[in-house]
Amino acid sequence: MTSASPKRRGVLFEGLRRSLGLTHGDDPTRFDPHLVDRVDATVGRLFGQGRYFDTTVEGFEHLPPPPALLVSNHSGGTLIPDVWGLALMWYRHFGTSRPLYILGHELLFATPMSGRLFESAGVLRAGPGRAERVLKEHRRDLLVLPGGDVDVWRPWSERYSVNFAGRTGYARLAIRAQVPVVPVAHAGAHDTLLVLRSGKRIARWLGLHRVARAEVWPLHLSLPWGLALGPVPHWPLPARFEYLVGQPIAPPAQESLQAVRDLDARTRSVVQVQLNELAARRRARAR
Repeated sequence: MTSASPKRRGVLFEGLRRSLGLTHGDDPTRFDPHLVDRVDATVGRLFGQGRYFDTTVEGFEHLPPPPALLVSNHSGGTLIPDVWGLALMWYRHFGTSRPLYILGHELLFATPMSGRLFESAGVLRAGPGRAERVLKEHRRDLLVLPGGDVDVWRPWSERYSVNFAGRTGYARLAIRAQVPVVPVAHAGAHDTLLVLRSGKRIARWLGLHRVARAEVWPLHLSLPWGLALGPVPHWPLPARFEYLVGQPIAPPAQESLQAVRDLDARTRSVVQVQLNELAARRRARAR
């Protein structure tokens, strides 16, 4: 028996999603600014200067007029506290009149309730079609974290190393949409737990890339589990969250394999330089 084509598998998957009531994560017009305000009034109490997550952002003044494609490294495990911190600080700076859409993993939309919540907050299922619509049709800003699970679960010893896992789709997106790439570096969320190993070999052995688009099965020390195996949610320890927003990078005028590679290489280099600067500051304060 021959396997179904990728297009056919996609149609079957979408049909299954809809039969289960998983219809959220596709529509940017469902963004609800009132929900953002409620989130800031509750969860947002944890983020800010002198709070549980002592959060600062530098460089918002570098943002060009929308649309822009923000590209960041990723840290902090399943609860993605680095994304929460950046998004909350974004709205405190720009307000809800300038929404920040975020591409998220399929698992965020695994239930109707979570899907509705995240979509209302501006989170969309990762995919080139939805990303292009946000940038080209709606002319809104978009945040992508290309490293995904590989970056967010990299070992603590590699917390100051950018790992986009060879994913260059964001660079192709920027060229096709002709929007600037804004490099963002984050440091701090990796201190909310201690990732010992990413578990890439275990993930491959389990075939997680086929069933859950996952490439890691991490081993970590975290609350309340102690020693834990797998990307289980944890209670994050307090930490200092710092972000650097860099100067926008103009995309090449024409798409080609080399143009995509060059834009990816330049973006990763700038994010790494910014992350190095944050690391140097943190080490200096620790002395």
